[in-house]
Amino acid sequence: MSDVFTPAIRSAIMRAVPSVGTTAEVNALALLLPRLGRRVIKLNERRLPGAPDIVIPSLRVALFVHGCFWHGHHCKRGCRVPRTRRKYWKAKIARNRARDRRNAHALRGLGWRVFHLWECKLQEAKVAAIAKRLLKGRAVGIER
Repeated sequence: MSDVFTPAIRSAIMRAVPSVGTTAEVNALALLLPRLGRRVIKLNERRLPGAPDIVIPSLRVALFVHGCFWHGHHCKRGCRVPRTRRKYWKAKIARNRARDRRNAHALRGLGWRVFHLWECKLQEAKVAAIAKRLLKGRAVGIER
């Protein structure tokens, strides 16, 4: 099935899709972290490599919340490849994964602890449990 929109219109539609603050669970996690640890957090810190979704400066923790499809997670949603333009999508996801590795490496070089939280784990687990583990430096459902 071909796209019903022209490439220019499809591009405009995709540009209008927000890239931050789109997941209710991420917003809940961002609200819960300061209450649990009485810590200041920053969202989408653009001064750091990769602009981590959540930053806890006092702990030097950078947390990326990755969408399983867009970042190629090894789960049901992440392993799915669209039927059309398969070559494009495989290359796109490979570039995203390479960029994620570069950003994590750069942050670790600056002395930050980097965690990756996957969308599927965030939906399965309770947000409060993830927040507590994150503040203790342990990671169940979170990958370093």
